[in-house]
Amino acid sequence: MIHPVSFIIECMGASGEGAEIQRIQTEHRLKLAGIWGIREGERVLEIGCGQGDTTAVLAYLTGESGFIHGIDIAPPDYGAPVTLGEAALRLKSSPLGSRIQIDFEKDVLHSGVEFPPDSFDVIVLSHCSWYFQSAAQLGSLLAKVRPWARRLCFAEWDARISSQQQYAHFLAVLIQAQYEVYKTSSSSNVRTLFTPPQINAIAEKAGWSVSEEQSILSSELQDGKWEAEYTLAEHRHELEAISHLPEKLRDLIEAQVYLLEETVERHGVGPMATYVMAAL
Repeated sequence: MIHPVSFIIECMGASGEGAEIQRIQTEHRLKLAGIWGIREGERVLEIGCGQGDTTAVLAYLTGESGFIHGIDIAPPDYGAPVTLGEAALRLKSSPLGSRIQIDFEKDVLHSGVEFPPDSFDVIVLSHCSWYFQSAAQLGSLLAKVRPWARRLCFAEWDARISSQQQYAHFLAVLIQAQYEVYKTSSSSNVRTLFTPPQINAIAEKAGWSVSEEQSILSSELQDGKWEAEYTLAEHRHELEAISHLPEKLRDLIEAQVYLLEETVERHGVGPMATYVMAAL
C-alpha cells in the first residue's frame, strides 16, 4: 500500500524539487490534522484553502465518505510558481478529487455566502489568518461561521520565538506587517500579524470556546527562508510605494532590515513554530 505522504504528493501533482517541498508541507499538515482529530466521514469547510496543501490532507483523512469544501478569496491566477487554479485542477483530477469542492474569488463575509446551521462538522483555517486585513475582519468571519459547524480548527505561525534560527522568520513577517498597515489593498502573504493570545481572544469573542492549544515545530519547513528572502528583496520597493509612511517608521523598518540581514548571515533561517488550536 502506498504511503499516505507519497499518495498525497501524487494527488498534488508535485514532481522533481517540488515533490520534496510538497513532502515537507504535507507532513506538517498531517501533524496539524492529527492534533485537530480529523476523522473519517467528516464534512469540512476550509477557509483560505490556497493551493490545497491542507485540503489534500483533509480529503485523505476524511476518506471517501467525507467532503471538503475549500474557499479562498484569491483569484485562480494568484500564486507562484504554481497558481491556485492550476493546483486545484491537479487535485480535482486526482483520486481525491471527487470528495473536494474548491471555490476561488469567494469572500465568506459577503452577504451571498451562507450555509445552513450545522452544514459541516469542522471549519478549518490553516496558515491563512495573516492574510486578513485586520483583527475585526477575522473576528467577523469567525462569528459568521459559528453556526455552520461544531468545531473550529486553526493553525498559524507562532511569533513567540524560542531560538535564534527563528529570529529571521519573525523579523521578516514583522517588517511586512508594519508597512502593510499603510496599504489600502494588498496581495501579500503577511497583512496582519496575530499572536496566539490575540487569536484566542478573537475566537472567544466570536462565540467559540477554545478546547485545545499547543505549539509544534516542523523544522524542515522552508517558509521562514522564503519570507526572509522576499522581505530582503522587496522591502525597498514596498517602502518607496507608500508615500505617506512616517519617516521615523521608515527608519525603524530599515533598522530591522539590517538586523534581518545580519541574523540570516550569522544564524541562518529556520521556521517559527506553529500555533495549533481547536475550539467548540
